[in-house]
Amino acid sequence: MPPFLLACLAYLTVALPGSTLGLVWPSMRLSFHEPLGALGVLLAFGVTASVVSSAATGRILSRVDVGPLLALGTLLTAVALAVEALAPSLWVITGGFVLFGLGFGATDSALNAYAARHFGAREINWMHASYGLGATTGPLLVTVILSNGLSWRWTYGTMAVALAALACVFTLAHRRWDTPSRPLAPRPTGPDEGLPEPTSGVGRRKPVAAVMLSALTFTAVETGIESGAGIWGYVFLTTGRGLSHEAAGIAVSAYWAMMFVGRAVLGPVAERVGSGRVLGGAVAGVTLGAAIMTVPGPGFVAVIGMMTVGLAAAPIFPLFTLTTAQRVRAGDVRGTTRTVSLQVAASAVGAAALPAGMGLVIEAFNARVLAPSLLVLGLAMCGVHGLLAHLSRAGSNLT
Repeated sequence: MPPFLLACLAYLTVALPGSTLGLVWPSMRLSFHEPLGALGVLLAFGVTASVVSSAATGRILSRVDVGPLLALGTLLTAVALAVEALAPSLWVITGGFVLFGLGFGATDSALNAYAARHFGAREINWMHASYGLGATTGPLLVTVILSNGLSWRWTYGTMAVALAALACVFTLAHRRWDTPSRPLAPRPTGPDEGLPEPTSGVGRRKPVAAVMLSALTFTAVETGIESGAGIWGYVFLTTGRGLSHEAAGIAVSAYWAMMFVGRAVLGPVAERVGSGRVLGGAVAGVTLGAAIMTVPGPGFVAVIGMMTVGLAAAPIFPLFTLTTAQRVRAGDVRGTTRTVSLQVAASAVGAAALPAGMGLVIEAFNARVLAPSLLVLGLAMCGVHGLLAHLSRAGSNLT
């Protein structure tokens, strides 16, 4: 099986557990006699493990090939799900979340690092679109299992088997990943091209730190917008804009469907017109969608804005990953790999922290505040994207 298909299969499979937690937790907490808010403790441990694993993967890949690392990462997620399926207490579940975070972080970073060096815009967007398919399939699996009177443990047991099978596939196909890298994209040219690189320690460290901090901030904010709109969109549309529960549920499902469509459609477009152009248009599109959501009016206007956010946000993370080499030293494979792993870690932080903050703001004010919150974050993302473009044109290096 070619690496591209393996990557799509991996993302489809590892997406299953993440999209099912909201459906499984009500039954799970009753099994352990825990309050609804105990989920926050589990997520804190899981996200922390994922961030640590993602950040460390860049260095690990300089010593270990991507094939064995992917096999180990998927095996860890399978073991984690098996532990959760058999867990006698919440603390054992917590251990399972930590194991899953370690395995998922390694798998996610390794796949993105490989894709940044081997895939084009079409392939990397399809890889991330596969995650959307898995996220859609997971809730259906839970619905079938629970509607047949089976325990929530069957959900995790079934997914543990699926991920164990994937780990076996990765083990058998570990040499498939040993393919020549495509040439790393050069840094964008600009009016300052040809100027000598800064040689002093101070002269080099300042732009390097600025580029790295900007890239990590951009990634965290983008994934926070993406997750926040999906998590709180239902509350925003029902409580904030008066839509019926059925209409709001359909709209949220359509939002995630737009994420899939955007990655499937805009990937080929990026190959034709350039990843940078599509990335810039997508960043502006997210802000436009948030602005439409903010405009007072009928509920369908907010839905249009939300669909715009989903469509525009879809290709941003894949294309930002693909263009990582433009923000590092030309030809620096190790630097690209490490930077991608840090960006994946930042995305995990943003996807957890920003929606949590949105929830606190919604609780303090009302559900309508989601739209202006997304608009502020969208404007911030535009600003950081512009800063990164300026630093790239100035010839900044990241080692």
